[in-house]
Amino acid sequence: MKYWNEKYECMSRDEMSAVQSERLVTTVNRIYNNVPNYREKMQKIGLEPGDIKSIEDLPKLPFTTKQDLRDTYPYGMFTEPLRNVVRLHASSGTTGKQIVVGYTRNDLDSWADVMARTLVCAGTNQDSFVHNAYGYGLFTGALGVHYGAEKIGATVIPISGGNTKRQIQTMKDFGSTILACTPSYALFLIEVMEEMGIKKEELQLKAGVFGAEPWSLNMRSEIEERLGILAIDIYGLSEIIGPGVSSECSCKSGLHVFEDHFVPEIINPETLEVLPPGEKGEIVFSTITKEAFPVLRYRTRDISSLNYETCTCGRTHVRMNRVTGRSDDMLIIRGVNVFPSQIESVLLNFGEVAPHYQLIVDRVGNLDSMEVWVEMTPALFSDEVKKLEDIERRISAEIDFILGISAKIKLVEPKTIERSEGKAKRVIDKRNL
Repeated sequence: MKYWNEKYECMSRDEMSAVQSERLVTTVNRIYNNVPNYREKMQKIGLEPGDIKSIEDLPKLPFTTKQDLRDTYPYGMFTEPLRNVVRLHASSGTTGKQIVVGYTRNDLDSWADVMARTLVCAGTNQDSFVHNAYGYGLFTGALGVHYGAEKIGATVIPISGGNTKRQIQTMKDFGSTILACTPSYALFLIEVMEEMGIKKEELQLKAGVFGAEPWSLNMRSEIEERLGILAIDIYGLSEIIGPGVSSECSCKSGLHVFEDHFVPEIINPETLEVLPPGEKGEIVFSTITKEAFPVLRYRTRDISSLNYETCTCGRTHVRMNRVTGRSDDMLIIRGVNVFPSQIESVLLNFGEVAPHYQLIVDRVGNLDSMEVWVEMTPALFSDEVKKLEDIERRISAEIDFILGISAKIKLVEPKTIERSEGKAKRVIDKRNL
């Protein structure tokens, strides 16, 4: 199975623009007539629904931010009566109120369809066993994967997160072929597998769909090599639909955005200017098929860029490049913009250290400091002090060369840094900013 929905995945640019235009006009009217927040924003800039005639008019519309969703908590952004909403999900709410999102039956069907496209990009078919280790619950990850796999006709193993040894035994006994989890949890699974003495050849795994956090190409290489699989990057966020917004294919040359449902733009996060294809900035999405909870020009804070060339796989969807960090998670250290993924890329070039790290940022007086804690491999841990000091110096020099700032490197014992079954906590910022 090469495509799940060939009609839309291989549609010409002109055909796609026509589909997007029709759906955008419908969505703008739905939102204007049902959401006071949007109506007030549009009226404030003198914009009426009739002013939006095609996808070319998208930049005329106001942006939506996470704060808008918090201000209207829990249901103020819904465009359907609650009796038509058949499921609710919510974000983790780590930086404020939870973001509550709703789905009609049609929304759930659309979600299953885009997730089926995602899973097919990784080689999933009716004979696949999808080991779903994303967390079930209010988080959108697991159920998105679940219904996409079922739509294909694959066998779902809804194991959720946690109990890592049981996960590995289940993969071995049940014959899991597709692994779905965060990339950092995939690394943890590998680590525990090796402790259990289970070799990758004892598993049936062929591919993994990894998302929910930025990860480097070096981390991908490590997962692929140690598990013997194809590892693809998938992208989504609850505010848009959940996972299934975009996905890499086996070509691994950018994530195909399912733009018959989600229209992307790249903006300068400071000036809010729309940037041309190829330029890096903050990615913004508009949903054009959702019924219960559509959003217009939602600022994701994720940093990416867009490529409109046709992929060698034959899909014509615009591709977004891998998310390199977030505009709101970016650290400014001594005037330098630093993303955790940049540090990770440096560390994974050093075979002597494990792919587990943490950044400790502090301010002493008026000067910022950055300390990078990196786990040693068991072999390195038993080495002499002089060799450890040499590795610390080499890592520090490479970070200085790549980022232009100095960092203190601290090699720590294996298993020192806390493992996560969900998103890894990479940064501890002690500054009172």
